[in-house]
Amino acid sequence: MDDVEEADLVVVMEPGTASGPGAPADADLIEQAKRAPERFTAVFDRHYRHIYAYAARRLGPDLAEDVASETFLIAFDRRHGYDGSRADARPWLYGIASNLIARHTRAEIRRYKALASAGGQRGAGDQAVADVVAGRLDAMAVRGRLADALRRLPEPVRAVLLLVAWAGLTQQEAAAALDIPAGTARSRLHRARQEMRQALGAEIEVSE
Repeated sequence: MDDVEEADLVVVMEPGTASGPGAPADADLIEQAKRAPERFTAVFDRHYRHIYAYAARRLGPDLAEDVASETFLIAFDRRHGYDGSRADARPWLYGIASNLIARHTRAEIRRYKALASAGGQRGAGDQAVADVVAGRLDAMAVRGRLADALRRLPEPVRAVLLLVAWAGLTQQEAAAALDIPAGTARSRLHRARQEMRQALGAEIEVSE
């Protein structure tokens, strides 16, 4: 259980597109990187820890390092095709990461099973899921059922839920990340909320 406990301590940082006042937008950095590849380092420095933290919550710390590193390698290779009208690169980066995570579905399911068996080991990201699902949640009542409920969600549905809950994307940004229509993202998120409510039981006080 050491790996589970270590990964459960990973805190998903609040997303951001700039390191300070006057910092260039992601789109500007990527545009510069088309001519000066070393400028992509600024995109990496700005977003790596967020991508890693998201992948760690879903897969654990070991696989997260591979996923986060490969996400930025792919992004660098695809920088010439980036849509410069999108100032914030987070949906693009999370979309690449989500596709990589989807290749490790079995590992993700094993992780949720382990967390469900451990029971009661809840971190900040788990509370975020609870907030998305129901607004308020009794921490002591949930224990391992949150992880078990996530395990039972189909991967495409789980991906939308966790991009909103753990990555901090909006529904529209999650749709862009996964390259699906906004209506599809909305319906998947609704389904995830419904199924999570059923799985977690009556302790949830729904606040839509």
